[in-house]
Amino acid sequence: MDSVIFLGFAVAYLVLLGWGITLAARHGWLTPANLPLLVLAALVYDNLIIGLGIFIGEGALLEGLNLARFWIHALVTPVLVAWALHSLRRAGHGFAQARWYQVASIAAALALTVLEYFLEVRGLSIVPEEEYGALSYSNAEPASGPPVMVLIVAGVLLIVGAMLWKKQRWPWLFVGAVIMTFGSAVELPLPSGAITNAFELVLLMSIMATKAFQDRKEVAASG
Repeated sequence: MDSVIFLGFAVAYLVLLGWGITLAARHGWLTPANLPLLVLAALVYDNLIIGLGIFIGEGALLEGLNLARFWIHALVTPVLVAWALHSLRRAGHGFAQARWYQVASIAAALALTVLEYFLEVRGLSIVPEEEYGALSYSNAEPASGPPVMVLIVAGVLLIVGAMLWKKQRWPWLFVGAVIMTFGSAVELPLPSGAITNAFELVLLMSIMATKAFQDRKEVAASG
């Protein structure tokens, strides 16, 4: 059952990715506002591999495909911090217009990537795991604590979401970040390991909606 759900998530992220590409083609590619496209592409891959795992079967191929999931997560997820900080610049916050702020935004994302490498990826050993009909490979070592990088990214999105709500009267990034944080913290009594990933989908929907909203604001301001 979970394999079907993960494949459904892959399709949903693919739709969001298509929307993001359309927005980028309309409003310009060379901007940090498009960084969520990397995350969407990564989530298409992530959910697709988990969804197809039971069909690929245990072995070296599936192990390699799953190992790539961990590396992609470490490299791509932190860009949401750079995107969020850039959204404050787009919202018109004065401090966010400074050159140092742009450099700090990129440096923060790079620092989180390095942190994730040392905490999660370096020396990683993965083992097969089948849960609710979905086959994937997971970390052989049990988690020693909460996912630090993910918590920092969620915290930044919450703060930025609140600031955008106040500055642009746009509450939906904050709402998406709250739902994602709540969903990650609460264990739902459901016979599935995939359903909770729906909270992540809600977050990415709110991120893309925020991007589209700020695109419209910029077009209106320039027109």
